[in-house]
Amino acid sequence: MKKEEHHLSDPIQRLPKGIALSWGLEKEPQRGPKRELTLQQIVNTAIQIADKEGLPAVSMNRVAKSLGYTAMSLYRYISSKDDLLLLMQDAVCNIPIPAENSAAHWREQMREYTQTCLRTIWEHPWFVDLPIWGEPMTPNHMQFVEWPLRIMRDFPLTDREKMSMIILISSYVRAWGSILRDSSRAEQETGVPESQRRADLGSALLALASAERYPHLYPLIESGTYTEENETESKSMFGHDFDFGLERILDGIEHYIQK
Repeated sequence: MKKEEHHLSDPIQRLPKGIALSWGLEKEPQRGPKRELTLQQIVNTAIQIADKEGLPAVSMNRVAKSLGYTAMSLYRYISSKDDLLLLMQDAVCNIPIPAENSAAHWREQMREYTQTCLRTIWEHPWFVDLPIWGEPMTPNHMQFVEWPLRIMRDFPLTDREKMSMIILISSYVRAWGSILRDSSRAEQETGVPESQRRADLGSALLALASAERYPHLYPLIESGTYTEENETESKSMFGHDFDFGLERILDGIEHYIQK
């Protein structure tokens, strides 16, 4: 029995440091600067820096300086920057799954899930700059897999098909997260509001382009659709284009499960 218990514990013991930290499997150091630091303080400070200045601004030295300590003090808690990034990702995913609403159609539930995912990126634009380490392995990040699986639990799909659906939706969210991040950066760098930038771009294209050269595109430029000057009313805070794409993905899922 003891041999079997040892065998079962081996995979946990071999977990990467960052993942082990996220599950609370690593003890905080007993020695250090009066043990005034906590793992949560370190992660929260790193998130604040990333929210304000972007992911490149995050370093062990910068986080330590913000807390009034040396980088060596941080290494007693987190062994590498990669581990810190993993913990930052897990921390911003700490969003409770809403209570199940059996009266809500699965499409409505999936919209809520998708918009919550994108809102997380909207609030923390650096999220899409993080590398994709593989399947979510930290507790809060895994909640973003648990939630859609609950929505799809009665779908006539295999486990692999359900995971593929989640990858499809998460890829769509990540792409839109990148668009929102870049738009926000452009506005911050130029000081020109996004709506004004679109209007200026539309006016410039009207002067530069012609119906002869772009017979199919020019009418969209002329109407303001190409630069989204006249945006259609949206169901969500992310705009008509996001809603339209999401609905077509949900149409595809609905067609697939009904075939």
